[in-house]
Amino acid sequence: MSILRTEGLKKYYGKGNSLVKALDGVNLTVEEGEFVSVVGTSGSGKSTLLHLLGGLDRPTEGKVYVGDEDIYHLKEDELTIFRRRKIGFVFQSYNLVPVLNVYENIVLPIELDGAKVDKDHIMKIMYILGLTEKVHSLPGQLSGGQQQRVAIARALATKPAILLADEPTGNLDSKTSQDVLGLMKVTGEQFGQTIVMITHNEEIAQMADRIIRIEDGKIRKDGEK
Repeated sequence: MSILRTEGLKKYYGKGNSLVKALDGVNLTVEEGEFVSVVGTSGSGKSTLLHLLGGLDRPTEGKVYVGDEDIYHLKEDELTIFRRRKIGFVFQSYNLVPVLNVYENIVLPIELDGAKVDKDHIMKIMYILGLTEKVHSLPGQLSGGQQQRVAIARALATKPAILLADEPTGNLDSKTSQDVLGLMKVTGEQFGQTIVMITHNEEIAQMADRIIRIEDGKIRKDGEK
């Protein structure tokens, strides 16, 4: 069953001779529970695709469906709530709040939504990600790999259906990258989540179930490894 689908997705910038087709008619389907990596060189359109899949930017043309919901038919405030509850984001920069400890950073999206924190769920995520002993630590007291684990835990905290990761290991060394991606895959399977990951690292991409290659705003190859 597909959980994420695009139809004729386009994102253009500029006009005339300065027109840039960041995405140029992308049709994509992601099945529930799949781990998909999107690879491409810098400027290929992969980050633009991720932002449109997550409702962070609006397309020039085309549709994005999460389940049966065309997310760009939603009003801005409705889209914000939908994004907060249905989609988890992990970015290259960890975006942790420096004055909040590990636990406070993880539950922050839930509290911003005015929802009740499922402490058992949070502690289970922290245990799987090896953060139990760091619960009271501030981000500045953590290594890069530990900070990225906190960012993953925060993305998982709201129990999103979809996890979108944009170069999640870009600031990490090779071994830490493998560790973090392995944990992300384990948590995805544990909590039944669909993962779409953007990367330029071919070795990292191989950890996914399926690899999609994008060039010049178009999908050039889509299939299993």
